[in-house]
Amino acid sequence: MHSQNMGVLVEDTGEALERTMEARFQDHVVVITGAGGGIGRATALRFAAESAKVVAVDLDKSGLEETAVAIQQLEGEVLIHVADVTYADQVEGYVTAACEHFGGVDHFFNNAGIEGPRVPLTDYSEEAFEQVLAVNVKGVWLGMKAVVPALRERGGGTIVNTASIAGLGGTPFAIAYGASKHAVIGMTKTAALELAPDQIRVNAVCPGPIETRMMRSIERGTNPDQPEVEYERIKSRIPLERYGEAEEIAAMVAFLSSDDAVYITGGIYPVDGGSRAR
Repeated sequence: MHSQNMGVLVEDTGEALERTMEARFQDHVVVITGAGGGIGRATALRFAAESAKVVAVDLDKSGLEETAVAIQQLEGEVLIHVADVTYADQVEGYVTAACEHFGGVDHFFNNAGIEGPRVPLTDYSEEAFEQVLAVNVKGVWLGMKAVVPALRERGGGTIVNTASIAGLGGTPFAIAYGASKHAVIGMTKTAALELAPDQIRVNAVCPGPIETRMMRSIERGTNPDQPEVEYERIKSRIPLERYGEAEEIAAMVAFLSSDDAVYITGGIYPVDGGSRAR
C-alpha cells in the first residue's frame, strides 16, 4: 500500500478508535460511591467522558455538587445522591434512585472507604475499629447486595470494588484498614463465583499510594510534624518513584467495566507503581 494511503488509514483507524472510546458506555448507567472526591470523582469523570450516565453517591454533599459540575462541563448526565453506605436503607435508596431516574444500573463502582487512625493495634479504639469495618466491609457488602437485583434486571453487568494493596499484605499501625481491605478481596472473589451465572462480573482494584486526601491524612498520621518526610519515604519505596494519580485508577475501573474485559471476573488488580512486585 502506498505510504500516503497507509498514513490516511492509520489516521482513520485512530479517529474511529477514539470515537469508540468516547461512546464505550453509551446508554449505560454507572453508580459510584465515594464520588465526592479523589478516586471516585476521577472515575465518575472518566465514565462521563465515555458517555455513561453517572449516579454519584457520597456522604459529602458539597463534594458531590463539585463532581456534578465537572461532569456537566463534559456535557454528561449525572444524578447526585447523598447517602451513608453503612445503612441498608440508604444504600437501597441510591440504587432505587438510579433505577427511577435512569431506568436501571449497568455498572457499580463500590468505592467508598475510610482509612482510620494510624496507631499501634494495642492503642486502636474499639469505636475506630468498628467504624472502619462498617464503611469498608459492611458498606461494600450492602452495596453489592442492593445493586445485584438491578444488574440482573439488565441481564448482567459489572461490579468493581475498591480494595487496596493494604489487602495484599500486612499493614502496621493500620490494623482495621488492612483487615477491611483483605475482607474486600475475599468478598470480591466470593461474589464473582456466586454471580457468574447471572453474567455479573466482579473484580477489585488495589490502589497503591495515590495523590488524594487519604494519603495526605496517612502522611500526617504517621509523621504529624513533617508529613512531607513521610511522603518522600513512601515515594522512595515505589519502583516507579511516584504516587499514582486518581485518573490512573479510573482507567483501570473503566477497563474492567467495559466489554474489553468481558472474560475477566474474580480478578484482584494492583495499580501501585510496582510496589507489590518486590
